Amino acid sequence: MASLYIHSLLKLAFLCSFWPIITPLSLNYPAVFNFGDSNSDTGGLVAGKAFPLTRFCDGRLIIDFLMEAMELPYMNPYLESVGSPSFQTGCNFATGGATVQPANAASTNPFSFNLQLSQFFRFKNRALSLLSKDKELEKYLPAEDYFRKALYMFDIGQNDLDGALYSSASEKQVLDLVSKLMSDLTYGMKRLYDAGARNFWVHNTGPLGCLPRIIATFGKNRSNLDEQGCIVSHNRAATVFNQKLRDICLQFLAQSPEANITYVDIYSIKLNLISNYSLHGFQPPLAACCGYGGPPLNFDTRIPCGVSKDLNGTIAAANPCNNTAEYINWDGNHYTEAANRFVVDQILTGNYSDSPHLVTSPFVN
Repeated sequence: MASLYIHSLLKLAFLCSFWPIITPLSLNYPAVFNFGDSNSDTGGLVAGKAFPLTRFCDGRLIIDFLMEAMELPYMNPYLESVGSPSFQTGCNFATGGATVQPANAASTNPFSFNLQLSQFFRFKNRALSLLSKDKELEKYLPAEDYFRKALYMFDIGQNDLDGALYSSASEKQVLDLVSKLMSDLTYGMKRLYDAGARNFWVHNTGPLGCLPRIIATFGKNRSNLDEQGCIVSHNRAATVFNQKLRDICLQFLAQSPEANITYVDIYSIKLNLISNYSLHGFQPPLAACCGYGGPPLNFDTRIPCGVSKDLNGTIAAANPCNNTAEYINWDGNHYTEAANRFVVDQILTGNYSDSPHLVTSPFVN
């Protein structure tokens, strides 16, 4: 037992020594399986709950641009059944509003991380069963070896933090929540690894406190704001979440000899974009493109993007701006296609990705 523990520590130290290396990312995978929330939902919520949006954006999401970089088709959602969708190169289990914590009766979305995992295993078992009977179905379903060679992507946790902070959770309660979220994520990754998954791609969470909806709700007291105009408590919670997320990625590597993990620092990319918006060709970053109310936030909780409503006898409408390519925020909660493109361009440089390579070593078997 002691020798196994020492082996794990040595491997962990070895892997840490490789993480500072920065190289442009090369993405070469036959398939992708994605778990997440609205940041990577490519139609799951519209298929599962008839929600009137296929993407929470004015165009492409981060995951869409990443699929382009891999020269793979855009991902079809697991719940989509209309139009004979192809799942040959993977499947997307993400749905808007999803949480890491299991959903309960009060949840707005039943498709939490544990259910997404169950959907994946159902998908895999069913696909392999069908392929064993008819190889022609490889035109529509992943081949058996694709499941081992595939990239398993994770972008989830923001809604858990958002919900806790909205309910005025104390700092200790948030820390306790983060610990629980890490346990759930580790368990899920372990299940996938035990089933043959080897390549993991993990996004940390963005600067939650810089979303117009959050600022409109918690920013009435200026002492809650940082120099960028973002909510301090929310960004602090996101930072703690991200630190713990990176820790579990390292621990998972130390305990999983064949695993490869790329940890992507979405937080730093987005905060850099918000802090230096004019250098990157954007307008002031804290205003929603599709919203109501005008500067500085152009966001009103009563009127979501695309909705018209009678406010005290006057029809108010939250319509899209004319120059979406100059905006960072789309609807008060999500980023524009232009911002998502910027994020992926930064990801692909390798400057914001920790990706230790498992090489021949006396400590790595």
